[in-house]
Amino acid sequence: MTALVRSELIKAFSTRTAWAMPLAMFLVTALFTAIGGFFLVYAELPVAGTTIRARDTMDEAVLVRMVYTGAVQMGYLLTLVLGILAMGSEYRHRTLTATLQAVPRRGRMIVGKVLGLVVVVLVNGLAHVAAALLAGGAVLLSADLSVAPDPGDLVLTMLRLLLVLVLWGLIGFGLGVLIPNQVVALFVGVAFAFIVEPLLGFGITFWDAVADAARFFPSQATMSTLNIFDGADAATTQALGGAENPLAWWAGALVLLAYAAVMTAVGWLLTARRDVA
Repeated sequence: MTALVRSELIKAFSTRTAWAMPLAMFLVTALFTAIGGFFLVYAELPVAGTTIRARDTMDEAVLVRMVYTGAVQMGYLLTLVLGILAMGSEYRHRTLTATLQAVPRRGRMIVGKVLGLVVVVLVNGLAHVAAALLAGGAVLLSADLSVAPDPGDLVLTMLRLLLVLVLWGLIGFGLGVLIPNQVVALFVGVAFAFIVEPLLGFGITFWDAVADAARFFPSQATMSTLNIFDGADAATTQALGGAENPLAWWAGALVLLAYAAVMTAVGWLLTARRDVA
């Protein structure tokens, strides 16, 4: 297994993606963190005939978490793409046959790819965290706010952010296994994660009969895992896009892991006996 994981890492770090994706991750994260943070810190909202700063509507701890995690959607979209490419590139470039000749047992091959992908996502995740801290910290400092009012909470938030990125990378991998066509997998994955799922999850919150199900959608499970709204009241949580009764952070992580595991398992079962030559 060690040799298999090493082989996957050589594949991943011997192409331009090895430096291009972390660079893209850093730049995109810095940009969206700065934009989102600027809005949270400086924007004024109309309330009862007057205006109030957005940051005055929430606790400092919630504000800081939201600033530093403001680009999480862009981050998990990029790690989703990494996950899809980890398997989809084998089909697209017709290298899967050679891979299976070296590792005939497909289950073993998938485990090796998953372990290699975790390392790759962590490298990119560190670029995301670094950009979030730099851009978010700069915005907070510009408004004379503390960059780390609770250092322990900040460390936990960044660790959970890395966990979220890894789990979304695994979801992408599961999608890449489930849909052999890389282009289709990318289109479906990005469209669903960026457009369809957030809108659907937000929409059903207005339908009382199924509103509670929104907690189990990937985007809501992501916010639960990050524990962004810990300490905020229910009204503030809903106003900022959170679920009325969010999952515990560990439950949100398990939900994301379940999505990845189910897609990988179904994809593996469908392709276990399929001729890939």
